[in-house]
Amino acid sequence: MRQPVNAAQRMPVLSVSELTRLLRLSLEAEYAEVWVAGEISNFRSPASAGHFYFCLKDARGQIAAVMFRTANRGLKFRPQDGLEVIAHGRVSLYEARGDLQLYVDALEPRGVGGLQLAFEQLARKLAAEGLFDAARKRPLPAWPRAVGVVTALSGAAVHDIVTALRARVPGVRIVVRPVRVQGQFAGADIVAALADLAADQQVDVIIVGRGGGSLEDLWAFNEERVARAIAAARVPVVSAVGHEIDTTLADLAADCRAATPTAAAALVVPDAAHLRRQVQLREAALHGAMRGLLRGRRERLGALARHIRDPRRTLVEHRLRIGELSERSHRAMLVRVRDAQARLAAAAARLDALSPLAVLERGYAIARRADDGRVVRAAREVAVDDVLDLTFHDGGARVRVTASRNRPGNG
Repeated sequence: MRQPVNAAQRMPVLSVSELTRLLRLSLEAEYAEVWVAGEISNFRSPASAGHFYFCLKDARGQIAAVMFRTANRGLKFRPQDGLEVIAHGRVSLYEARGDLQLYVDALEPRGVGGLQLAFEQLARKLAAEGLFDAARKRPLPAWPRAVGVVTALSGAAVHDIVTALRARVPGVRIVVRPVRVQGQFAGADIVAALADLAADQQVDVIIVGRGGGSLEDLWAFNEERVARAIAAARVPVVSAVGHEIDTTLADLAADCRAATPTAAAALVVPDAAHLRRQVQLREAALHGAMRGLLRGRRERLGALARHIRDPRRTLVEHRLRIGELSERSHRAMLVRVRDAQARLAAAAARLDALSPLAVLERGYAIARRADDGRVVRAAREVAVDDVLDLTFHDGGARVRVTASRNRPGNG
């Protein structure tokens, strides 16, 4: 059993703060620079401070770690629980609590590069927001008034784009907005250039691009602000970053992606020479069709002309026919008039024979009662002193009946 420490012994008695300080100095001297591989757990980052707090662990142990804001500011990816990393830093002791900590100044994903991980994380985030959806992609204009170009003046991309545009449509207006396409200021340049070109009302489409390079070289086109600026541009944007095998967030956010800057130029303007050839071919086809149509119409007209008689001859024949019909009609009318006159005379004779006037001319008279004008048809209808009106063929007379007699056998 250890004997109690007393003042006579030479071993000094340390306070807690002295002990933690000695341990800190010893650790910092021994482990001033270390690389530690492990899995991140319990990751947290208070928004107010911006520091990263987490644990690094493996199957047998764990150690607390901190990465201050000044160190994590340039980190491309976002640490998260379960991520295997390699951390660089120093081991020290937090004296106030006696906690052993790893102070991290560099962090890399294990098995995948930090830039690649950052790319994948940001791509998932923007895709979840719908920034890459095909439904929001806009069609390119058929014949733009002006083409905006966002690239570096010193690179081959601007030469390739301008040369291809001039070859296809010599008179097209090209507005080049030079930017840095690599480095920490490139992203801000590209965003500003997109805004400048969108303000030009004649610019109908924008090409954003540069030549190929490593992931680090192309990183400006993977920045979130660049992807959002491309998606929010007033006009359609064609991305032509790197080579066909390179894919950036700018490619995913753009309305159309081209494999190379030259291919981008071919997408945004038509080939005027090709269009002229097409017009010439169609013009020749139209002329041939018109010649064939006219030839067919002439043949048809000739066939019709052979079957059509001279209209003057037809007119003469019609006139002769009209004269003949007029004469026949006149003769028929005279016959019908004579027949009608004969029938009228016969009817008049029959009417005359039946006329009461003709009867009166033969010595008969008509007797009517003076009081009511009724015709007296029989002797029994009158009595003595009745007044009668007699009608003769040339006049009349009023008489008074002085005597009445009936024919024998009539009562």
